[in-house]
Amino acid sequence: MSNVAPESLTDLKETIKQHYPKLSKRLRQVAEFVLDAPSDVAFGTVAVLSKDAGVHPSTWVRFANAFGFSGFSEMQKLFQQNLMEEAPSYQDRIRMAREAFGDENSEQSPSQLLTRFSHANAIALGHLSETTAAEDLDKAIQILSQANAAHVVGVRRAFVVASYFAYALRHIDRKAYLIDGVGGMYKEQASALDKNDVMIAVSFHPYAEETQMVAKAAAEKKVPLIVITDNQISPLASIASVCFVVKEAEIQSFRSLSSSLCLAQALSIGLAYELEKKNAR
Repeated sequence: MSNVAPESLTDLKETIKQHYPKLSKRLRQVAEFVLDAPSDVAFGTVAVLSKDAGVHPSTWVRFANAFGFSGFSEMQKLFQQNLMEEAPSYQDRIRMAREAFGDENSEQSPSQLLTRFSHANAIALGHLSETTAAEDLDKAIQILSQANAAHVVGVRRAFVVASYFAYALRHIDRKAYLIDGVGGMYKEQASALDKNDVMIAVSFHPYAEETQMVAKAAAEKKVPLIVITDNQISPLASIASVCFVVKEAEIQSFRSLSSSLCLAQALSIGLAYELEKKNAR
């Protein structure tokens, strides 16, 4: 796939995102693990990582070779170097929180659960502010400020974030339309998109087909697309004008939406400030 190995973890992540659709099923599993848990890759053995990723050990070697490395060890050095240069990752912080609060499988009172959920969300919100690029926020707000109207889509869990985003935009006197697919009419609602509008798509794993359809319709019309998702290899990431990858808190398989809602709120209020500045000129 590549004869020249990436020189940094950032470059490797970008290369993985570009080639992800072409990877085999097993190599995709490794790619997802690499992007989700880079700190584990930094110091894990092939045996342990293979078990965690659900693949044969040789798959890790094939994955490293596919991206231009001589073997797994050479690729692993990128992860180790990155770990030494950066603050603790989200996974590291969650692991420390679990150690602090004890066994998550033990019976806990509502008060203890509230404490754990609150702590996990605080970690996730801190991670959001540290990892969200200011350039991406500025670009998204510029797109929103130049659009005639915003069309927002998100189904199932993501519907909560999408509906709030539309609500917040309306409260700052912006035209905002929630694509809710009433009667199964996602395609018909998406047909109302104009090239001077903006599409906001919120989608989390397993990435609803309805949201993908609407987002792709926007991209085909050259409508700017702002995406909020949970992974760099989300099917919407490659077609987005701006893509925000949000890691939500998760306790006993219950995933929060606090970080995504916080991001939607920040973009909405940031847009209000931008419009206020423009009107003052």
